[in-house]
Amino acid sequence: MRGPIKAAIADGLITFMWIFCASSLGALTYVVASALDVAEGLATLCITTFLVFVLLFIFGFIGDLLGGATFNPTATAAFYAAGYGGADSLVSAAIRFPAQAAGAVGGALAILEVMPKQYKHMLQGPSLKVDLHTGAIAEGVLTFLITFAVLFIIIRGPNNILLKNWLLAMSTVALVVVGSSYTGPSMNPANAFGWAYINNKHNTWEQFYVYWICPFIGAILAAWVFRFVFPPRPPTKKQKKA
Repeated sequence: MRGPIKAAIADGLITFMWIFCASSLGALTYVVASALDVAEGLATLCITTFLVFVLLFIFGFIGDLLGGATFNPTATAAFYAAGYGGADSLVSAAIRFPAQAAGAVGGALAILEVMPKQYKHMLQGPSLKVDLHTGAIAEGVLTFLITFAVLFIIIRGPNNILLKNWLLAMSTVALVVVGSSYTGPSMNPANAFGWAYINNKHNTWEQFYVYWICPFIGAILAAWVFRFVFPPRPPTKKQKKA
């Protein structure tokens, strides 16, 4: 159990840092756009995409340093379902998911404490803007799309790490814009749980149905489709010396 526990601690830590940083993207975009004196629209979208790119680049290194830690439970499940989960098991996942949720709560609480008062209104987690079933379908479809994109870019995408992270950033921002009028969106159950806990909505059916059940279904379906289209390469056998 030592391995899974270490993985859970690493996941909790990186999720704490991710939620803390990612939640400030709205405020950072506003500050940068104001400094550059640009109007809202495509320019601010480009600024947000660049900031997401920087975060993904940094957190990629942090994740590697922490032994493959992740800040999204659906990513953990998807890589496992796609056959790229490494040493992960169902036991490991059962320990890592609560750690990621706890890290998200800590990150949300921390950013609320340090964010300047004039920007606190920009700290908003995902919220349902349509009826329950429409939101659940939207969150499931969006998570399917982002999961397939992440699997393709990381496993089959370009070798250049900068290009890889730029593609991830563009995919993320594009889907966030598409889903903004439906569920927020989250595409990350831990992130949704962290902000739901702040708003005392973490134990509602809406939270579990829209932001946990459907995203996991979408992520696992995406992993199965990816595995069908791009089956894992068999390990190469070393030739024995005569």
